[in-house]
Amino acid sequence: MGTWRVTVTDHRREHGGRPQGRPEGPLARRDGWEVHGQDGEVSCVDTTGRVRWRQPCPGRPNAAHVSSGRVLVTTDSFEYTAWGHLGPALLLDLADGSPVAELRGERAAALGGGRFVLGLEGYGTFATWAHDRDGTVVDSWRSYGHYVVGSGLRVVETDRRHPTGSRVVRLLPGGRIERGPLLADPQAPAPLVLPDGTLLVLDAGVLRAVGRGLDDAVLAELRPLAAEERHRFTGTLRRTAEGLAVTLVERHPTRMGDYTTHAWTLGLHAP
Repeated sequence: MGTWRVTVTDHRREHGGRPQGRPEGPLARRDGWEVHGQDGEVSCVDTTGRVRWRQPCPGRPNAAHVSSGRVLVTTDSFEYTAWGHLGPALLLDLADGSPVAELRGERAAALGGGRFVLGLEGYGTFATWAHDRDGTVVDSWRSYGHYVVGSGLRVVETDRRHPTGSRVVRLLPGGRIERGPLLADPQAPAPLVLPDGTLLVLDAGVLRAVGRGLDDAVLAELRPLAAEERHRFTGTLRRTAEGLAVTLVERHPTRMGDYTTHAWTLGLHAP
């Protein structure tokens, strides 16, 4: 891993309610086609804006992943179930929206050839399954988190345990796992992938770089979080024209609905 560097160019704090709302726009784009979701429905729109198909679904679509004529849509349930508000994961034919398989999982990633990985955590489950284009399970691992395709399949794990056992790992064929650096935050946000494959991971207020070989380095200690306060913070990482935008949203320990947003602007410098 090359030595990436960052410089903090701005740091702000704002008090108020919790920032909310999903990003608007399609759930996925591929070859000019867009997959959209709304309550109870998944749809596909072509380059002319014409709706190619609509498919009812028993939940609220939250993400879509496209691979070689297949689309995997994860959903939230309208009702509270044994898995909380987790809805079904729908594997559809991209050409006409016809159902291929109904699966269970919270996060997913597209592989080549119409294949996907789908993962689930909670109630004793901490697992990722590889599915072929028909939805059949072809491999599985005891790992779960944010999936990064490229340089194999890496996972920034999120296990919700205190203390956490989460790591950055690589999933290998046959259920094998190559284990990388241990994380401090059991719920690290989605990482950013740099052009050389380095992952930027916001880990309990510390910005870390994890290379293709799972080697890691600390880039900036923005607001290191003590173990007993990590559950009150939610982070995000975003690329900008200038470099990086990092936020930590802090929930007040006693006042409901009171939040503080810590925001940093960082310059990013290549090796």
